[in-house]
Amino acid sequence: MLNKRSIVFILFVLVLFTYVLALAEVDHQYVGASKCKLCHKMEKYGDQWSVWESSLHAKAFETLATEKAKENAKKHGIDDPQKSEKCLKCHVTAYEAPSEAKADSYTMEDGVQCEECHGPGSDYKSMKVMKDREASLAAGLVIPDEQTCLQCHIPEGNDFFVEFDYETFWEKIKHTRPPEE
Repeated sequence: MLNKRSIVFILFVLVLFTYVLALAEVDHQYVGASKCKLCHKMEKYGDQWSVWESSLHAKAFETLATEKAKENAKKHGIDDPQKSEKCLKCHVTAYEAPSEAKADSYTMEDGVQCEECHGPGSDYKSMKVMKDREASLAAGLVIPDEQTCLQCHIPEGNDFFVEFDYETFWEKIKHTRPPEE
């Protein structure tokens, strides 16, 4: 029969093992939109930050606090849309990611931010990596396409679906980098 000390030790080892496994599964961390702003606010690179900042994506989390969102949520049995997984999984980047996949600079209040479409940025955020497209892709940068958008903009199983046409909405959010001079 095991004594108390042995049981505590076994539990400690199991918790430690689980934590190490969870860390091993995290390839890249979400660093938050503020890290992207450093370079992507520059006019010479296309000022992608301003495009995002003025978009509905940037306001996706705060939208959940509006009276309209609260009324809609109540119809679906949701008390607070800013605390409901049903809402947050599409209104907050990385909501369903484990906490160890989120750096201290990440904040859910940024709503649907850069890394929702481009992937967690911890390993591609540096200027050195971003200047090399192949290195960026190898470090986790995702080039989004229609399928990326359809992860949230889907009619099936989405009680809050708003009609979505990729071409129309892409025109509102596209933020290309100007060609090098």
